[in-house]
Amino acid sequence: MRPPTVTFLGGVREIGGNKILVEDGPDRVLFDFGPAFSHRIEEYYVDFLQPRSTSLAKDLLEFDLLPRMSGLYAKEALGDADLAYAPPEVHAVFVSHAHADHVGYLRILDPEIPVHVGEGTKTLLDAIATSTAMKYGDHPWRVFRDATPVRVGRIEVVPYPVDHSIPFAYGFLVRTSEGTLAYTGDFRHHGPRAADTHRFFAAVADEGVNALVIEGTRAGLDRRRNLTEDGVRTGVDRLLDGHSELALACTYPRDVDRLTTLHSAALAAGRELVVSVRTAHLLSQVAPRFPSGTVPVPGSPGLRVYARRKRTTYLWERPHLDGALTAEEVRARGRQYLLALDLAHFPELIDLRPPRGSPYIHSMSEPFSEDDVSEQVMHNWLHHFGLVFHQMHASGHASAAELLNLIRSTGARTVYPIHTEHPEAFAPAGPTVRSPELGRTYPIPGA
Repeated sequence: MRPPTVTFLGGVREIGGNKILVEDGPDRVLFDFGPAFSHRIEEYYVDFLQPRSTSLAKDLLEFDLLPRMSGLYAKEALGDADLAYAPPEVHAVFVSHAHADHVGYLRILDPEIPVHVGEGTKTLLDAIATSTAMKYGDHPWRVFRDATPVRVGRIEVVPYPVDHSIPFAYGFLVRTSEGTLAYTGDFRHHGPRAADTHRFFAAVADEGVNALVIEGTRAGLDRRRNLTEDGVRTGVDRLLDGHSELALACTYPRDVDRLTTLHSAALAAGRELVVSVRTAHLLSQVAPRFPSGTVPVPGSPGLRVYARRKRTTYLWERPHLDGALTAEEVRARGRQYLLALDLAHFPELIDLRPPRGSPYIHSMSEPFSEDDVSEQVMHNWLHHFGLVFHQMHASGHASAAELLNLIRSTGARTVYPIHTEHPEAFAPAGPTVRSPELGRTYPIPGA
């Protein structure tokens, strides 16, 4: 019987798209399965030109944008693709966190394959599926507990919480019959749950792992300005203190830490944070998984909901619309509010008409490239309405220097950088670093 192996089916020289297969004898376990932020995809699918929902796997396989692997995909997703359907040959999928680039393709996997998630991650996935077009498919869902081993045949997986820009993120120790692999998922250690990341890497070092699969989003030259979460709060406080009219902010709707920061800053400035109905729904679903009172929900002091004009109101929206603010109300009493308005809701500015010079806090990553189309569109709108742009963001990922220090602290025998466009930036960590190749299988050596 061949030794345990790891194969990189995605996430190689690209941001996101992690698809990591660990095999030990007859047992096969997959870690994450989502689309990448990759130029390869944009060569074929962009804007309104997208794969057909009725044959998603077939359309992506046509351009080798998915691993051509038997016994992985749902029969319906394959349709009449040139990869024939076969019963499941993967025995489990483990999800590191609920970001789309890690879970966005779960819906095309065979529905008989069990999907293992943390309790909080499952809550997030359910909230997202209810309130958006994102769906994850029907699977046997298995909920794991922190630091509690899960056995799949000869493979034992131990999930550890890590700090990231979405709650309930995990790294994993993956024990095989000969050696242990550690997979970091996405992580940082400058956020509110930094201690979780430290505990995970301490466990990796104590384990004496044979292979470390580590994300490297910020590896290489990173000109983007990144703050700590406390740094974001300080900057928002300063802005709100210096302006007496409506203030606007934009952040990732699932970044609960950032929404909590904006809420606290609004309260301190005598304002209320105003969020979309969708954000209100997500907060109401995840708040019970946090210590009581730490995550604001509709009805909390200082949190209000913004009601856009819509032709259709969905059932999940209705509980949050009682007392929701209209554009006219926000415009009339703008100095009382910090309005979280994402790019998709920019047409509301036509009704809101904030005073020229009002601050717009962009609390998200800066673009990956200078020709980012949505970035230019955003600035066109800001210029039209005379809003002043302020960049204030705490990244969800560790810096290049932090990554190198963490690698050295683990003592891993082999290091595989993924979720990065610059694996060569890991070279200073020493000869243990090996830049993986897409689709290539590597042994997980024994002790």
